[in-house]
Amino acid sequence: MSCIHYKFFSKLNYDTVTFNGLHISLCDLKRQIMGREKLKAANCDLQISNAQTQEEYTDDNALIPKNSSVIVRRIPVAGVKAASKPYVMTPKLHKAPGTAFRRSRTEPASGTSRAE
Repeated sequence: MSCIHYKFFSKLNYDTVTFNGLHISLCDLKRQIMGREKLKAANCDLQISNAQTQEEYTDDNALIPKNSSVIVRRIPVAGVKAASKPYVMTPKLHKAPGTAFRRSRTEPASGTSRAE
């Protein structure tokens, strides 16, 4: 049995993927890592680079030799929109007792001066 040692960029310890042969294709390695880590291919892709040389493997048909160590990074799938919506900050309105709502002192109302 041959193996590849992998770790996610943010983790400290390596895990191992085993396979038969002298090398494994990048596509097969990604599939095995995603299966072991319970990741879904629809949500993310994996960026894999050699741990010693920092060479990034980009071709899915690239062959990675047995007993190599690789660093894995999760990246979003191309074309996926961000899930969160941007927030719009609006000036806060303050109500003084017995008066109508006023803008805060740091945000003067339009058309008025800061000095009162």
